[in-house]
Amino acid sequence: MLEAYIKERRKSRDILLMTHIVMGYPSFEDSFDIVTQMVEAGVDLMELQIPFSDPMADGPVILTANQNALERGSTVQRCFEFAQAVSTRFYIPFLFMSYANILYKYGFDRFSDKMDQVNLKGAIVPDLPPEEGDDYIRAMKRNTLDPIYIFSPETSDERLAYVSSFASGFVYCMARKGVTGRETAFSEDLATYLSRCRHATALPLAVGFGVKEKADVDYLKGKADIAVIGSQTIRIVEENGVAAAGDFIHSLL
Repeated sequence: MLEAYIKERRKSRDILLMTHIVMGYPSFEDSFDIVTQMVEAGVDLMELQIPFSDPMADGPVILTANQNALERGSTVQRCFEFAQAVSTRFYIPFLFMSYANILYKYGFDRFSDKMDQVNLKGAIVPDLPPEEGDDYIRAMKRNTLDPIYIFSPETSDERLAYVSSFASGFVYCMARKGVTGRETAFSEDLATYLSRCRHATALPLAVGFGVKEKADVDYLKGKADIAVIGSQTIRIVEENGVAAAGDFIHSLL
């Protein structure tokens, strides 16, 4: 399970690194190249996003990547095939990230069974809160997969504890409210919020939304277990090409 993997890995590292790709962007071949570079650079785990037409938690950078991937023929079936290819090739844990519509249309049980078949370890579904997720949670647990839940700075202590009771693997802590890709202040307010998160759960904490450079990763050491890099990698690829992804990841470590 992810929790055990993360805690074992943390014994020798101050903080772990989780990256994020949109499957099929810029192409499936490029996506595989980017994954290869990231793993070789030392990434510890990775989110594989299934493109969706209305990714409500994502800002302009990832939204555009979703749209482009869909226009170029990315489908759920191709994403499962891609996930199987990378999980077979590389040793790190891979997770799906997508939206509830996709899982609902596919069927929660069928989706979970397929995840298990291709060796995925968990899923992040931002628009499926615990109150509406009984079928999803049951399907995930049946295959010993981790439903990753999300904390935000606006979440009350009571709500943090409630959400934590459904989570497994780790908890994803949004560094600020809003969508991905915007500026985040790595300040005392963030440290206070992460302390609240730590108090609310015994699970490892991952922090994303605005992590862009080594100084951000270093700031999170001692406050979280995983730094999450999402939009910035896509920006780097757009500006400097696919081959720049590995060097960028190296710069964070």
